[in-house]
Amino acid sequence: MQVRYDENSVDCKSPFGAVQAGRKVTFCVFAKDGVFVNRINVIIASDDGESLVVSPLSYVDKTDGVSRFCGSVSVDKPGLYWYRFEIDTEIGIFFKKKSDTEDYQLTVYSKSYRTPAAFKGGIVYHIFVDRFRKGDDPDVVPKKYGVAKQWDEPLTLCDPDGVYRADDFYGGNLQGIIDKLDYLASLKVTVIYLSPVFESSSNHRYDTGDYLKIDGLLGTEEKFAELIEKAAEKGISVMLDGVFNHTGADSRYFNKFGRYDGVGAYQSKDSKYADWYRFYDYPDGYDCWWGVTVCPTVNKDAEGWRKLILHKGGVIKKWSAMGVKGWRLDVVDELPEKTVRDIRRAVKSVDKDILIVGEVWEDASNKISYGKRRHYLLGSELDGVMNYPFKEAILTYARGGAASDFADAVKNICNHYPKQSLDCSMTLIDSHDTVRAINALADFDASQMTKEERSKLTLEGEVLDEAKRRLKLAAALQFVLPGMPSVYYGDEIGMQGYEDPLNRLPMRWDDVDEELLAYYRRLAQIRTSHRPQVTGDIDVTERKGLLVLTRTARVRSLVLVCNNSYEPIPLEAFSGATDLLTGGPIDALGPFEAAIFEGRREK
Repeated sequence: MQVRYDENSVDCKSPFGAVQAGRKVTFCVFAKDGVFVNRINVIIASDDGESLVVSPLSYVDKTDGVSRFCGSVSVDKPGLYWYRFEIDTEIGIFFKKKSDTEDYQLTVYSKSYRTPAAFKGGIVYHIFVDRFRKGDDPDVVPKKYGVAKQWDEPLTLCDPDGVYRADDFYGGNLQGIIDKLDYLASLKVTVIYLSPVFESSSNHRYDTGDYLKIDGLLGTEEKFAELIEKAAEKGISVMLDGVFNHTGADSRYFNKFGRYDGVGAYQSKDSKYADWYRFYDYPDGYDCWWGVTVCPTVNKDAEGWRKLILHKGGVIKKWSAMGVKGWRLDVVDELPEKTVRDIRRAVKSVDKDILIVGEVWEDASNKISYGKRRHYLLGSELDGVMNYPFKEAILTYARGGAASDFADAVKNICNHYPKQSLDCSMTLIDSHDTVRAINALADFDASQMTKEERSKLTLEGEVLDEAKRRLKLAAALQFVLPGMPSVYYGDEIGMQGYEDPLNRLPMRWDDVDEELLAYYRRLAQIRTSHRPQVTGDIDVTERKGLLVLTRTARVRSLVLVCNNSYEPIPLEAFSGATDLLTGGPIDALGPFEAAIFEGRREK
């Protein structure tokens, strides 16, 4: 039988998206004449199978042979729920589901769930510190190991013994970031997200050596405090990378190489850090992150570890009290849910307006990790996540994907995430873990090349020109979609690079694509001056070959129109309107072009 239900339409489900515990949700199902409907029930089941709600929908009216059945239900307990419709007809019982194997999802969050308002509508700039800028700082302490390189020297891809140790250092430091705060302000940046800054043996510093010390190659604790203070004067917050799932093997706590004073877990079973790690064949057989032996995994139940991370004088409270306004939790799905909740309590005890963002590569509302459902956005866990589903949707569309697929992907996340989570999530198109966006968007297949060959590859000519057009299209989507656009350092000036470490080249300050930089600055200006709209309602649809993304607050709208085809498309609906990107009227969008207009909601 013909039954219509669209979870992304307020005609069918109101309110749209995730709902607060205890708030009524109205469901409407539309049934076309042909088979008599006795009744329709909505069946809502909790993810853990502990509760089941069966509620009838009532007949409301009929228009053009289509009957409407509606009913309201409320769920009092936060959690993940699944619902379907049971349709009892004269010829039998049918079920309306999202697909043959999947029910519709309903995310119910806590009544007390609040996320920091100051971050909503902002712009994140992601800095890989060793590669951003080398400032003149006499307090920087050179490494006693590894290789110190000049800014224009090539990356080390592998050491002579065949091992990649990430121990080539270019000397980017905290003073270098301070020196470029005016540059960041020109991009309207409101948050600097720093790759790890704590003492470590690698250039990426995801193998922490001492959580309570700033790495000497970056500067001193006093210099870090200066960065926080001077950034704040320009309206910019600092967010740190919290790497709490594992430490470094070369650390105060594990001390595999004996570089630290004291006795680490690797050196003795009697070490005060011994219960921080799990050994199955002491000392060289131990649990580590994805088999990477330089990153031994921590036992999050160890009291000493919990004290260091969570308690007074520990990592979170020390740096948060200094003025850090955000924490990005590395590989958060590796942390037990209890640990995530404990981290939230520790952070919010210092300042409830400190942001907590988690690294999640999938839909964070329903992710399963190690065979168990994870809960991140119900009110006692994270404020937001790195929105990798948006990243994939943006890049796929900018490469020529269907506008309808993009719309479905965006609506899916908007429907699953609480709005306060979505507004505090990072909308990215690349990061230190991925190929740079301009390379990902280029019409050039480098997959059969070796890493050495890719390291020497530079996009040029028509391939580069088209990749730039696609990058600008992707950036426009990034800046208008929900969440905080997260710009990976150098994207705004056209930096290239494939996989790690090729995506971590030193910032190319002497080779700036001025046209691309001006485009990013214009996007930032538009976003900043339309902050109510970019934190408002969202509508995304396809119209005559164009992708139309509309953000609305009250009666004012910001409308992004995109063409991801190789042919120009007329802009009949926007004839005579001013394109905010160019400052003038525009009659048609060329291949891989975007335009942004102001509009008003029709009453």
